[in-house]
Amino acid sequence: MIRLRPYKACDAQIITTWLKDEYAFRQWSADRYEKYPITPDDMNSYYDRDKNNEQIWGMTAFVQTGVVGHFTMRFPNRNSFDEVRLGFVIIDDKRRGKGYGKEMLSLAIQYAFDFVKVKKISLGVFENNQTAINCYEACGFKRIKLENTESYLCMGEVWNCIEMELVR
Repeated sequence: MIRLRPYKACDAQIITTWLKDEYAFRQWSADRYEKYPITPDDMNSYYDRDKNNEQIWGMTAFVQTGVVGHFTMRFPNRNSFDEVRLGFVIIDDKRRGKGYGKEMLSLAIQYAFDFVKVKKISLGVFENNQTAINCYEACGFKRIKLENTESYLCMGEVWNCIEMELVR
């Protein structure tokens, strides 16, 4: 059974080991980090920039044997608490394909709707990350069309995002 708790700096020691190659790293982080691989200090330095920002927070998923997943939540609109956006979603690479992602996201959804009291949860996922897309769709997220597709330059290629949302 997966549980959630706030992210702690010591979690970075585990999470950064799940990013085995630059391709997977960029699918997870886009261009948010300058270099691959990242160290736990890099991850914590990145998060420290927002440590006093009440609009964003990290969550860690764990089981009895340790940390199994991670994601962030943030309010994308400064003047509204009706929507939360998920980011940096990742599951331990040794546990993928076993339902951990779906279980973690189900808890994130429950937390967002029942405790944060949002009306909508959104996220962006690269179109080249079909496994993640399948997981999000299995949790009820729907693809939506935006006027402009968000794109990033990753590894010398342009990667397009798919926008997804779940509305209560």
